[in-house]
Order: sequence, then C-alpha cells, then structure tokens
Amino acid sequence: MAPDRTVLVAAPRAFCAGVERAIDIVERVLATHPHPVYVRKQIVHNAHVVADLSARGAIFVEDLDEVPAGATVVFSAHGVSPAVRAEADRRDMTVFDATCPLVAKVHTEVQRFAARGDTILFIGEAGHDETEATLGEAPEQTMLVQTVDDARTVQVPDPTRVAYLTQTTLAHDETAEIIAALSRRFPALRGPGSDDICYASTNRQAALREIAETSDLVLVVGSINSANTARLVDIARRMGTTAHLIEDVGAIDERWLIGAMTIGVTAGASAPPALVDEVIDNLRRRGNVVVREVVVARETLTFDVPAGLRRLSVS
Repeated sequence: MAPDRTVLVAAPRAFCAGVERAIDIVERVLATHPHPVYVRKQIVHNAHVVADLSARGAIFVEDLDEVPAGATVVFSAHGVSPAVRAEADRRDMTVFDATCPLVAKVHTEVQRFAARGDTILFIGEAGHDETEATLGEAPEQTMLVQTVDDARTVQVPDPTRVAYLTQTTLAHDETAEIIAALSRRFPALRGPGSDDICYASTNRQAALREIAETSDLVLVVGSINSANTARLVDIARRMGTTAHLIEDVGAIDERWLIGAMTIGVTAGASAPPALVDEVIDNLRRRGNVVVREVVVARETLTFDVPAGLRRLSVS
C-alpha cells in the first residue's frame, strides 16, 4: 500500500550542547543546593523546559532585584552583562553561570575590540536576552545593527576603528548581507577570528534547507521567543515552503495538513527532542507514512558544567 505521505525529519534538530549544559547546571543546583534556587531569565527559550524546571523547584525571575540577598542564582544560557555580575557579587549571591561557551566567546571578543578602542557594531535583535547581555559588555562603545538599512546609516566616531560581532543564533544569509553593507562603508572593518553564529544554528539551518526544498509543509518545533527557532521558519518561508512554528504537537492545525504529501519536521536548538518525537508519532497516527531522517551533520560536541558542579551527580 502506498504511503499517504512522507515525513522528512531534519538532523541535527532540537537540543544543542549549550542548551544541554544549561539545563544540566540547573538540575544539578536544584539537586545539591538548598532551595529556593533562582534562575535569572528563562534558562533557555523554551516553555516546556521552563515549566519542567519550575515544577522541580526553580524560581524564574526577570531581574536580580527579585532575588533576596545571599540567595542562589543561575544565570541563563544567553549570558549576562558585567553590571549584573557586579550586582550579584555586591549582594553576596551564590552564582552558577550557565552562559553558553559560544556566547561567552562573543563577550570576550567585545572586550578585545573595546580594549583596542574600536566602535563595535553588534548585529542582533533588539530586546533579545543575548543581545542585551552582549551590549552590556562595553555599552559606551557598542551599537546595535539589526538590518541592512541600519548598516547603511549607522554613524561611528572613527571609521578607521570599527569592528562587528553577531548574535549567535542569526541566519547566515541575512547576516552576510549586513556585514557586506558594513564592509562597503567601512573598509577597515574588523570581524571576529571565527564565525560568531554557532555551529548548532548553522547545522539546523542547513538541515532545514534540505528538508524544505522538497516539502509541501514544514513544522518547526520550539517556542515563539526562541531566536534560532524563528530563523528556521523564516528560512523555509523564504524558500517558498509553507512553514509553521509550533510549541508542541497540540498546536498543529488540521488545515495545514490538507494536500501536504511531504511534511518536514525539525526543532530549534532549545526544544526538547521528545517534542519532535510526539509530532512524528501524531503524523503516523493519521495514516500510512514513510519517515526518513535527512542528516547534514553529526554533532558530538559537549560542554562541561562549571568545576564546582562536576563532582556532583543528579539522581
């Protein structure tokens, strides 16, 4: 019997090493330190992850002024500014830093360019947690550039001393256009030693392109405030493929599936893999399907948790 449809599952998909490390840190702190344990901002941008950790006792707050002096607090994977670190220190908080090492790399680059006296043009999204933290590294020397139009109009004190850095979760093609526009205006423009867009975003975008090319519909699992997840939807749509961001299987609209003989499925780097499995199982229950994984890369990278937590096990 011929299948009713084909389901193309992107690989890599879902959790990346930085997200796994951040969640692991919160779980270890919850298991080994007196409660309450506070987490500044969402540890990663996924509602299911936040709900699960909240059920285990984590208290999520927007700012440190919601945290009592001397309390235990975890900084999210998106990083924090030096001002936030100084406040935590001043108020004698026990801090565990879950900043993704690839985000921390960008912060180090800000410090390096700032020390040279450069104006830093940070390509990112206004209001995003990672952007706010990075801008806070050298606020007097850093300017936000969001679009090609921004790149064409931004003014700097000294065009011969200017550098650019990027948010780690952007799309390569959009970022390349902005960098090209900046380079045309500022021939002396310096950039990072290696690409700031993280390997996980790059791999998930490449896998998305592979499945979107032959799909009638793409379902991208993740939360609406996840930048890397939103990029996957945007890329598919720019390719001319119908795509929808879904929080989980319950968000699938029956009308989307009408006439969709090939459905692509993927997930942003902050989405739990189990959510993808639930979507695939749901599609299987709707009829005879062939499920095929489309692999563009194998990810083996892992990041250690902070030294003080490594010897601690979580049951």
